[in-house]
Order: sequence, then C-alpha cells, then structure tokens
Amino acid sequence: MAAAQGSRDQVRREMSELSEQIRDHQYRYYVLDKPTISDAEFDQLWQRLVKLEGENPELRDPHSPTLDVGGGFATHFEQFDHKEKMMSLDNVFNDAELDAWFDRVAKESANNTWLCEVKVDGLAINLLYEKGRLTRALTRGNGTTGEDVTVNIKTIKNIPQELKGKQFPELVEIRGEVFFPIEKFNELNETLEESGKTAFANPRNAAAGSLRQKDPKVTAARPLDMVVHGVGAISDMEFATQSQAYEALKSWGLPTSQRYKVAKNKAEVKEFIAFYLENRHSVEHEIDGVVIKVNEREIQKSLGATSRAPKWAIAYKYPPEEVTTKLLDIRVSVGRTGRVTPFGFMEPVRVAGSTVTNATLHNIEEVERKGVLIGDTVVLRKAGDVIPEILGPVIEKRTGAERKFVMPKNCPDCGTKLGAMSEGDVDIRCPNARSCPAQLRERLYYIGSRAALDIDVLGYEAANALLSDKLIVDESDIFALTEKDLLSSEFFRKKDGSLGANAEKLLAALQEAKTRPLWRVLVSLSIRHVGPTAAQALAKSFGSIPKIASASVEALSEVDGVGAVIAESIQEWFSEGWHKEIINKWQKAGVLMEGIELSTLPQTLQGLTLVVTGSLENFTRDGVSDAITQRGGKAASSVSKKTDYVVVGDAPGSKAAKAEELGVPILDEAAFIKLLENGPS
Repeated sequence: MAAAQGSRDQVRREMSELSEQIRDHQYRYYVLDKPTISDAEFDQLWQRLVKLEGENPELRDPHSPTLDVGGGFATHFEQFDHKEKMMSLDNVFNDAELDAWFDRVAKESANNTWLCEVKVDGLAINLLYEKGRLTRALTRGNGTTGEDVTVNIKTIKNIPQELKGKQFPELVEIRGEVFFPIEKFNELNETLEESGKTAFANPRNAAAGSLRQKDPKVTAARPLDMVVHGVGAISDMEFATQSQAYEALKSWGLPTSQRYKVAKNKAEVKEFIAFYLENRHSVEHEIDGVVIKVNEREIQKSLGATSRAPKWAIAYKYPPEEVTTKLLDIRVSVGRTGRVTPFGFMEPVRVAGSTVTNATLHNIEEVERKGVLIGDTVVLRKAGDVIPEILGPVIEKRTGAERKFVMPKNCPDCGTKLGAMSEGDVDIRCPNARSCPAQLRERLYYIGSRAALDIDVLGYEAANALLSDKLIVDESDIFALTEKDLLSSEFFRKKDGSLGANAEKLLAALQEAKTRPLWRVLVSLSIRHVGPTAAQALAKSFGSIPKIASASVEALSEVDGVGAVIAESIQEWFSEGWHKEIINKWQKAGVLMEGIELSTLPQTLQGLTLVVTGSLENFTRDGVSDAITQRGGKAASSVSKKTDYVVVGDAPGSKAAKAEELGVPILDEAAFIKLLENGPS
C-alpha cells in the first residue's frame, strides 16, 4: 500500500510539473512570441500529460492546460490580498514641513542615517516570490487587496521570473514602481498621433494603461520598465538597514535604482532634494519628488506607522511645474450633450514630461475671470494632471496686439446657433443634438466606453468612420450594422477587400452589448446628468425603459439619487421624437430594455451576505451582483464573520482561503444557482 501511495505521489508531482512547463511554453509562444522549444518537443510534453490524466483522472488538476481551449492568455484582474499591507507615503511640500518631520523622528532617534531616493511617478506593484519564483504580481489596490496583473508583469523584461543566487528567503514581497521611459513614451505618442489614435496624457497613464490590458500581447509590445524600492512580507531574513536591503535586492537580479544615496544628516538630504529638482528632466522616467527614509530598520520598527503610512518615511513633493507659452487662439469643442467648452490652443511647450498644445478653460466665465486674451503669454501648469491648466496671463509681456475671446454664436461643427439651456446656466450648448457631427461622434464613442455598453473597437476612429462613410445616420442605427455595411468602409476592410479584424470584433461586441444590464443601456443614451449611479437607481426602481419614459417628474424625483434636475432632464429626453426612434430601433435589434423587477423574483437571499471570488461560467461580474441583490441579498467584496456564503468560481483568490479560515460555507456555481432558486436549505 505504501509503495502504491508513493507511486501516486510521484505521478501527481510529474503531472504538476508538466502542467507548469506547458503553461510556461504556451506563455512564451502566445504572448512573448519567443518559444524556447520546438513544436515537436511541446507536443511530447502535451501528450505525456494527456496520457497521465487519462490513466489517473482523479489526479487531474481542474485548471490543467489540457482543459483550456487554445493557448491564449487573458488577464481578468482577480483580486488578492497582499501578505503585508502595502502602505502609502505622507507628503511634505517645503523645507519647513520637512524640518517638522525630522523633529518628530528625532524624538525616537537622534543617531540614524537617511536613505534618499527619487520618487518614481509610476504604478505601484507588489511582486511575490516564493522559493525564488515569481508567483504573483498585484497592484497596490486599497493597500490590503490588489488586482492580479501577474501575466502582464511577466512581459516586462527586467523583472526576473526567478531570483538569482541561493541567499534569498523562502517568501518575500518586493515593492516597486512600473514606469514608461520618457523617450519611449514620446515615441509611442508620436506613433499613435500619426495613426490617428488618441495619445496618452502622460507616462504614468501610459504605464497603467499598458499594464492593465486584457491581452498581454499588448503589454508585451510596450517598453515598460520597473524599479524596486522596498520589501513587504519576508521570511527567515532580516536587514540591518534599508540600503543593505537594496544591495540584497540587486544581488537577486531585481531592478534597483542607482539614484539613491545614504545621507548622514539633514543638510545632505536637502542637497539631494535640490539636485534632483534641478535635474529632474535628466532622469529616464518621470519623478515628482524625493522619498526620505530612516535607513536603520530597527528604528523604522520603533517609529511604526499610522493606518495608512509609515512614520519613518516621507515624500518631499516638488512644486507643480509651471511654464510660459504663447496662447495662439481660444477655440471651442462640442461634447456629447452639446456643451461647448472653450480651450486654449498654444505654441507647443513641454511641461511635466509631455508636450502640450491644448488646455481647458471650462466656460466663458472662467475665461473672463482669469483675464486671458488671445495672443497673451500665459502661465501653464500641469502637475501630472490629465488636463493642463492655464493659470493666467503674464501682463508685463503684452504688446497691445492681444484680443478678447468672443464665444462663437454658432456651433463650429454644424453651424447651429448656440445658447444657454436655461436661465442662469453658465454652459453654452449646441441645440442640434440629433445631427451635430461633434455630438454624434462623442455619443458613439461614449456608447462604446466602459461606463456605458463597453463595446470593443467602438472608439473615436471607428465612430468617425461610421459617420463619415455614412454607415449610420445616428446612434439609432448602431445595432443594425451588418458585414455588408462594414465592407463598404475602408476603415473596416482589408486591402484585399475582405472584412477586417476590427469589423469582426465590432460585430461580435455589438451582439454581446445587447445583453448588458438595463442601467448600462440608460447610461449609453447620453441623457444629461444621468450617470451610472442615477441609472442604477432608476433601473432598480422602474425595471424598464418604457416605465422610466412614462414616469412623471415627481415619480422620477422620488428615486434615491435622482432629484428634480435629473428628473426634468430625463422627461425632456424622452419627449423628443427621434430619441424614441433610438429606443424603438435598439429594441427591435434585441437590446435589453427591461430589467427584472424585485417584486417578480422570490426573495430567496433576504438578509444574507454573499462574497463571490473567481470567474463563474453563467454570470458576469456585474451579473452575479445583480442576481444576489435582486433576490434581497447583499453582494459584499470582502469575507468576514458576518459573511453567510462565499461563492467560488475558477481561479479563486485569497477570499476562498479566508472563508475556510473563518468557517464560512463555500459554494460552487451549481450550489449557488440552487441557493438563488430555493434559498438556504
């Protein structure tokens, strides 16, 4: 019997090793495009695993690669807890505040040294290495729980999948920042602009957007980099100083920064701060300040932390970058609800790491308040913000040739006369909602956004192509598009005349979008003031588009989170004949126009709290929450003693382990469906 058990254990180990090898080779092949073995060698591994699983079905891992269709990889951003909380840093903005922090530290220790390092303006990441192997990479998230971006992190070339040497701990969390090198960022933006695509606002946005791609191939194509700067949970190892920890990280093959210094006193700290303030643009990545840490680890421990930040470290934030440039013109843009927004068009100027030509001016009152004239030299500020801000004019540089901005009387896109929507409204709007090209384009783009129906491919380029090629008149036609329609557009057609991949994706995404929850359909209609929060409340209260359309202002106003202003906007939208045409055409195409009213469903989960972890076959993330709440339950995000059930799908996170630890009942998807139907037995 012992020999038989030993044999089973040996088979189990071989199957586990084969699964790991196959996953690794699939990853190198499908994501990195750099296979390390031949197809024949891969097939041998695959067939050996299939043979062992066939002979030992009870030992087969439910997540075996042989159960997957194809070898593609996708990230779904499951959430996991950090082993040790990933804290933020408190900030100081001048020498006086820095001196006050020094004084607070001095109460605990007067004999420490200081480690100074540049503060990378990137995306905080936590790498977990177990037995020297990278097993998980999480974003900071809320500090306790982060999103799993392991597959995408593995595409970054300077992050080792295995630590070097032998002197590393059994388990260690490595903290650092993923960033987009400035030179590569500028090259990417130039490429995007040349191809007519929207450029990234700044390197940090580019890093975050690249890392959170659903398709790791996109991430792999971006030249992301990383620098590590700290340690979280660690077993069987202690460091006397922060700088000693950095030397260890470097010896393990991790990407540490060369831009740090151990300072003996406050004067040396301030010299370091001043140096990088002067030379911030010579660094390969964006920096927004300097981090100062007590170097001695024992003193770090004695100083401790608040609920959000360590007391032994501080970030000295540099002042927002301000530059001057020539304001060549003030123009206006038209949004999806007709709002006309003035913006400054300027001589290109580099500020906060990116070249800027436009800056918002919000509305005519803001232009007048700031006293900005066309032709002014203006002060521009962009402290990592997506939209740069014009602070005001440099009066001393006026020549007398400057002129006042006059809000146009007609829409720059359709020529319709502009005006305020109501008395006292500071926003000027284009009333030609139905056919104004700018509003049409913006509405189509918004329909495709994550906030609305999340339709893949329906971005600005696709929206422009649909309108300019006259494939649709307005958004009412979007769900009636066919292959024949798209073949008539160069944007959606290959050079050989066949249907392009973007067209196939669009048609598939449109089909999927027809089944989106009712509240998302409401959001996608671009009713003024109706965002996701109001839409969810309306869908829950009325249950269908027809009932919302026929409701009185009083009835709409009574909905929690709606109120009179939104109610009037809703009634006004549904009173337009062409808006009704949108509803009719969408409904005819199969778009969901009704939700499930609470009263029609048995309240089987009344008073129960459920947590869902992992992906379910029959429910989307939004859908499973709806299924719980529509039956009277509460869909919670974290497991506690008050949780009644934890529903576990494929690739569950740490919530499943937490449920086991607390003794909370765990359900698979089949048991969850029975619970929805019948309630607790």
